[in-house]
Amino acid sequence: MLSVLVVTFPFFALVLCGYLAARSGVLPQPAIPGLNAFVLYFALPCMLYRFGASTPIGQLLDPAVAGVYLLCALVMVGGTVALTRNARIGWNDAAFGALVAAFPNTGFMGVPLLVALLGAQSAGPVILTIVLDMVITTSLCIALSRLDGAGTHGVAVALKSALRGMATNPMPWSIALGALASALQFTLPGPADKTVGMLADAASPVALFTIGAVLARSQMNQHERVLVRDYVPIALAKLLLHPLLVWAVGTAAIAVGVPLAPFALTVLVLLAALPSASNVSLLAERFGAHNGRIARIILVSTALAFLSFSGAVALLT
Repeated sequence: MLSVLVVTFPFFALVLCGYLAARSGVLPQPAIPGLNAFVLYFALPCMLYRFGASTPIGQLLDPAVAGVYLLCALVMVGGTVALTRNARIGWNDAAFGALVAAFPNTGFMGVPLLVALLGAQSAGPVILTIVLDMVITTSLCIALSRLDGAGTHGVAVALKSALRGMATNPMPWSIALGALASALQFTLPGPADKTVGMLADAASPVALFTIGAVLARSQMNQHERVLVRDYVPIALAKLLLHPLLVWAVGTAAIAVGVPLAPFALTVLVLLAALPSASNVSLLAERFGAHNGRIARIILVSTALAFLSFSGAVALLT
């Protein structure tokens, strides 16, 4: 366990640094969007491209990995909506609560953390799950969020808006370009490759620092009271139930002959054990959900993940 904490501690320490910097005012709130933009549009796409280009195309298009992960994501979404939707929590809030329960912080935290823990061979399954979460899980939850009339334009318009947002997100395109480069065995010219490498190396520390700053900003800007029972159980489900579900489904799939490599299953379980994705808070705000509740789920899951994720790593590696 101590050897695991030696690897995981710096990642969570950077999140804490960002949180404290924003909370104390050392990092002004108006500067946070700039950090976010740098990570989203420059550093992280370069990192994803580099991993995609250096990963065999078969690992990026593994149907067994995709099937197990997507099935578990759908179960998490359906179960969370069924258990949380009530007179106080409508479709809109229940759907985004489900998204934050099923969508791990793979881009900002998962890629660098799992590569540091398991090596570059873990990048293939990680990148594949990013695409599934951004395209399928997110679109499904946005569609569910429109069912109670919370939006004024209906499900079709909301889905079109969500897909338009995904089309302008550089992360899927960087993954696609990396996969194409892998398939064609293409390498960038030396100076371009060096530039991409420098931006990619900046992705991990800046992304983790930005997560902490975003969490601090969300907490400082939310002043309404949120019942503990409305956010702590979902945070615990994300950290405990989600990885257990992936482990159970993956183990059953291997038992019935699905060609899922044990190493890939380990990667998927650890991905599911990550805290909730911080970008869900931005989506919840855009679609009019109770963002104070979503921000608290992300904050609690991130704080508790230091121990729960490290424990999962100790058990599986």
